[in-house]
Amino acid sequence: MIQIILIISFLLLLSYSALLVYYRKSWGSIPDFTADVQSKLNTQISIIIPARNEEENIGHCLQSIIEQSYPKHLFEVLVVDDHSTDNTAAIIESFAAHNVKLISLKDYLSANDINSYKKKAIEISIQQSNGELIVTSDADCIFPKNWLTTIASFYESKRPAFIVMPVLISYGKKMIEVFQSLDFMTLQGITGASVHKKFHSMCNGANLAYTKAAFTAVNGFKGIDNIASGDDMLLMHKIYNRFPNNIEYLKSQEVIVKTNPVSTIQQFFNQRIRWASKADQFDDKRIFVVLIIVYFLNVLMMALPIIALLCNCSVTLFNTQVSTFNFYACLLLIKTIFELFFLYPVAKFFNQTKLLWWFPMAQPFHIVYTVIAGWLGKFGKYTWKERSVK
Repeated sequence: MIQIILIISFLLLLSYSALLVYYRKSWGSIPDFTADVQSKLNTQISIIIPARNEEENIGHCLQSIIEQSYPKHLFEVLVVDDHSTDNTAAIIESFAAHNVKLISLKDYLSANDINSYKKKAIEISIQQSNGELIVTSDADCIFPKNWLTTIASFYESKRPAFIVMPVLISYGKKMIEVFQSLDFMTLQGITGASVHKKFHSMCNGANLAYTKAAFTAVNGFKGIDNIASGDDMLLMHKIYNRFPNNIEYLKSQEVIVKTNPVSTIQQFFNQRIRWASKADQFDDKRIFVVLIIVYFLNVLMMALPIIALLCNCSVTLFNTQVSTFNFYACLLLIKTIFELFFLYPVAKFFNQTKLLWWFPMAQPFHIVYTVIAGWLGKFGKYTWKERSVK
């Protein structure tokens, strides 16, 4: 039995390592985009930001938007206050002179009407928007000065229906914040690689753009509006099914959006459980296969040291006698090497190579959280913006 477990672990690691090599090659093949500052841009953009109890963040977020280099008459900002109980709405209203419009979700539905408030907020905003291109983000994000200019230039040069863009989690001195930045940067690298090669659908709602026409063509969130999360990836896959050749990844440091980390381990697990909860809702079977490989590899990587402690024995593998503990240590080393091999060029793009020194030490926690979050994402429940969601 132990021999079978070890062989399965080895085969899963081989598949995972090959996947990482593919992702690294794919990431490297994405061309860096530079905006054509000489051309006259004319795309009308509507920025949509749902916000709930974000008084600490929304002011900084909006300030970074009104300081954009993009012509002011070419963009509008629609911020949806989702039943906030703090000063979020008042802060939003203080930016009214800068073409920032406050939409109160309570004017459309009560606090306990539906399961997906964020999707409803985006949907209502799109109905009231004037832009040809919809750009969505979150209330705790900060945007570089040339964010909109680069997006518009990219859109006008390629005319995609859906644009995926990079996001960076900022971090402080807490180890959980450092871990989040590392872990999320890995996901961002996979996102860019998979979107560019059309390998599977991945994106993050903190930095997305899509045409209003594409949103309308797929009937918006219809069919996925009962799912609390998934305003990003589930919508992306709907648009991909309709416009498979019009999905693009915009690789440029000028569009890297920075977002805040959560500050506790409990909040981190809650966030990752929320992300994992939409995994079985994907119609995209390509990503499902990847998730299966990653999840079960981590399950075995968590189980093997326990097996080694309970049964410190030797088995014959490939005509060689090896101990279970040495085999596990070898697998862990190979896993770490291939992950660093993939992550280095991604970290270089984000100017975060110094974080890679923490990567080997983060491995045990990464394995444990992947297994727990994956399980609870399917069978547990989570809290999102002070709401309990199954």
